[in-house]
Amino acid sequence: MPHTLIQKIFARHTTEPVTVDTIIELAIDLRAARDFGGANVVTHLQDHDLPIADPTKTLFTFDCNPGGCDQKYAVNQHLCRQYARTHHIPITDINQGIGTHLVVDTGRIAPGDTFVSTDSHANILGAIGAFGQGMGDIDIAYAFAHGTTWFKVPPTTRITLKGTPTTQTTAKDVVLKITKDLGANGLLGSAAELTGPYPDHLTLDQRMTIASMGTEMGAIILLFPPNEAIRASYHQTHHRTIPPLTADPDAAYDQDLTIDIDGLPPQLSRPGHPEDVASVHDCEGTPIDSGFIGSCTNGRLEDLRAAAAILKGRTIAPGRILKIVPATDAIWNTCLEEGLLKIFKDAGALIGSAGCAGCAAGQIGQTGTGEVTVSTGNRNFTGKQGKGDIYLASPQTVAASLIAGYITTAATIPPTPSSLPRTAAAPSQKKQEPTTHHPPMRLEGKAWVIPQDNIDTDAIYHNKYLTVTTLSEMGQFTFASFKGHESFAKNAAPGDILVTGKNFGCGSSRQQAVDCFKSLGISLIIAESFGAIYERNAINSAFAILTLPAATSQTATGDRLTVDLATGTITNTTKKRTLQAKPFSPVQRSIYERGGLLER
Repeated sequence: MPHTLIQKIFARHTTEPVTVDTIIELAIDLRAARDFGGANVVTHLQDHDLPIADPTKTLFTFDCNPGGCDQKYAVNQHLCRQYARTHHIPITDINQGIGTHLVVDTGRIAPGDTFVSTDSHANILGAIGAFGQGMGDIDIAYAFAHGTTWFKVPPTTRITLKGTPTTQTTAKDVVLKITKDLGANGLLGSAAELTGPYPDHLTLDQRMTIASMGTEMGAIILLFPPNEAIRASYHQTHHRTIPPLTADPDAAYDQDLTIDIDGLPPQLSRPGHPEDVASVHDCEGTPIDSGFIGSCTNGRLEDLRAAAAILKGRTIAPGRILKIVPATDAIWNTCLEEGLLKIFKDAGALIGSAGCAGCAAGQIGQTGTGEVTVSTGNRNFTGKQGKGDIYLASPQTVAASLIAGYITTAATIPPTPSSLPRTAAAPSQKKQEPTTHHPPMRLEGKAWVIPQDNIDTDAIYHNKYLTVTTLSEMGQFTFASFKGHESFAKNAAPGDILVTGKNFGCGSSRQQAVDCFKSLGISLIIAESFGAIYERNAINSAFAILTLPAATSQTATGDRLTVDLATGTITNTTKKRTLQAKPFSPVQRSIYERGGLLER
């Protein structure tokens, strides 16, 4: 049977038939937990007396808080270190950088391998033709213990990039264009393969930039077949022979899309939505306060060299600040050896220790109320990097804009920077308890309808509350940063049912975005579709979710609903109509009835 690229990788890691929508048990070559999710993984393993399947294929990565400067992060990191010592599990500690980059650069993951992590951008491994997936802490605990996890074989979309962009255009600009064309849920639940002359000749760093933003389109993964340069690099650096890995010529694709990038100029995403993309020219002249260069998307050596070439001999505009964070310590040291750090310092930039930085609360890259920043990150959801407004762009655009004091390109940096002042408003000032689970298959409750698509996990449960690990405390923070719905936690009652739109729970892999509803006593979420990681987290923690097309147009807030999870039948007793959702799958029902993936 002909296979797409992801099907070929899966077939190497399971004994079951690999067909679309089939649920298989997938062997995982390397399973990792980060510093914010790692402590919960350890707790799950200890509470359920689970073993470690193979310590050599297990890893902790401390990249969210590389300074260890937050007390709760420090406690979590210490807990993981102690557990790792006892079980002989390797750690990439706070002095080493972003875990997903390290497993590539050290050769721990090679083309064709499988990798899971509590990082929603673990699918960056698609850059080398490997499978990577972000998962919640229950999933990762299971993978630590068994070396496998269940996974539904996704459909594959083939994306052909047609044409050649301008010489100023970077891989970041291209992936922003892809995100614009496909939207926040255009690849929801799908794998994608990128083809065409443009992706075939991209470097590893450029491929990682594009692969890292698959999550922002709802994708399981964006896959590049490993080219000769990547295979040669593995042979030379890691002494590993990598055979060619491509899809079969007659493989079946769910969609065949062409995206025209011919003549594409530099792009950026406007605040709040990665898919709200325009050319830099359309936003040129917008005053900014700060900039950030780094993250798993653009913290590579090529990115920093490109920024340094623009910053050399120049200084950042008065009253602005540029923050730069290399992805790994090895990149940081190369920047030191090549004199890039001196260029950054001479320009007036702040340089941080290697790590994720801006995507994690409390780290370099955060913004205050009213602050406008231009960032190389992959997300600009409201509240993601603080209370400011975030534009997403390439390192070149960020560097040029910070020199100018407003959004611009490297080709249009003014001889005199803007001194226009900006005034920002002043900023406003436990272990999960075990529960006895007796899950009902029939639910009744009042509907809360939020007719909005692409509600992300920062809107559901903001990252500034990620250090809250006690279930009973989580509910109060539900939708606390979601404009117009801040009072949801106060007004919702136990047994209520949330009804919402497409791609609910897109964004990060945080389990708290599910647990906060459990804490409030919400009995069920009915959505038109769910973000892939969110769906797994809900199923694995025995929280009831159902998918119903056009759910928000058929229900109103206050309607009384009766729901049969086994059949998917939803009876709206207020409107006297019956709706048919997709019922629980056998796997979902099994996990739900036993109280969670880790329960026996």
